[in-house]
Amino acid sequence: MNIVQTPLEGCLVIEPMLFKDNRGYFFESFNEEKFKKGIGIDLNFVQDNEAFSNKGIVRGLHFQKGKFAQAKLVRVITGKVLDVAVDLRKNSQTYGQHFSIVLSGENKKQLFVPRGFAHGYSVLENNTVFAYKCDNYYNKESEGGIIYNDKTLNIDWNLLDIEIKLSDKDMQLPNL
Repeated sequence: MNIVQTPLEGCLVIEPMLFKDNRGYFFESFNEEKFKKGIGIDLNFVQDNEAFSNKGIVRGLHFQKGKFAQAKLVRVITGKVLDVAVDLRKNSQTYGQHFSIVLSGENKKQLFVPRGFAHGYSVLENNTVFAYKCDNYYNKESEGGIIYNDKTLNIDWNLLDIEIKLSDKDMQLPNL
C-alpha cells in the first residue's frame, strides 16, 4: 500500500496494491499490521459501518466529541463519492480547512480521517456503497455536525444545488 499525506496533518490517502488479470482483481482492503506501521499510530478499529445511497445524497459533516471521538478509515465498494474531511483541532495550523478526494469502487483509494475531524461525503453515482471502520463506538449524545454549505468552509460537493438531498437532521446542523 502507498500512503500519501494530505495538506491536513494526520489525514491520509491510502492507495492499495491492486492486482488485475483476466479473472478480475484482488487487493488487500485492510491489514492491521501494515496499516499501523504505515500511519504510525497504534489504534484498533471496533466498528464497521456501511451505507447505500444514490446520486445527490450528502451525508455530513459529522463528528463525535470527547471520549467518543472517532478516527475513521473510509472507502467505496461500488459507485463514487466526493469524500471530505474538515480539521476541527483548535490547536492545528489547518483548523477549519478541508480536504476532499474522489473515492470510488474503481480507484479503491481509502481515506484515513483522524480524531478531531468532521467527515462527510456527496454521492456522485447511483447505487453507491460506502464503508468505513471506526476506532470508537458511536454515541448519540456525543455526536456533532457542521452544515454542508457552511460559507467559511466553501466546500464544492461536485453536485448542483438542485441535486443535493439531505436528511432532516443534517439540514439543521450549525455553521462552523
